[in-house]
Amino acid sequence: MANTADISRGMIIKLENSLYTVVEFGENKTARAAAKVWAKLKGVDNNRSIEKTWNSGDNIYPVRVEKRPYQFLYKDDTGYNFMDTETFEQIALQETLVDAPQFLKDGQEVSVAINTETDVPMSVELPDKIVLLVTYTEPGLKGDTATRTLKPATVETGATVGVPLFVNEGELIRVNTKTGEYVERVKE
Repeated sequence: MANTADISRGMIIKLENSLYTVVEFGENKTARAAAKVWAKLKGVDNNRSIEKTWNSGDNIYPVRVEKRPYQFLYKDDTGYNFMDTETFEQIALQETLVDAPQFLKDGQEVSVAINTETDVPMSVELPDKIVLLVTYTEPGLKGDTATRTLKPATVETGATVGVPLFVNEGELIRVNTKTGEYVERVKE
């Protein structure tokens, strides 16, 4: 059994029959009263964000989560279809479970978090940074690299990313999937 001393960022806990990820946590100590532990929680199986406070030493119920490598296959009416790279088993997941669906491309390696108690997929995480091909952008001007001005560029997945003026159509760029921002140009 775990208690409040075991709380860590990213941990998934069961609270009131729902699953929550710990986004942030801390401890409040006062001179006379017992210490309190607080946490900001984001719903895994719902879209709620809550704050919860416990007395120091209270029991919490962590959920064991396993991350497994999957490959994105395609999107259809059932949702986003992924294949386990070890067992070749296929699963279809809703868009709400995918952290950045606009950057998914066919064959993309992803990490699927699975609740080991129920064997149910909980979320899909893309790698932090991925390389994408720019399919359309306005042409840039030669030598226009001094300012940090961005222009919209459409990438191969259909998403729009703000890129510097010197990036042209047909070039590969690295994109941060967490923020959706341009990171750098990639040389082939």
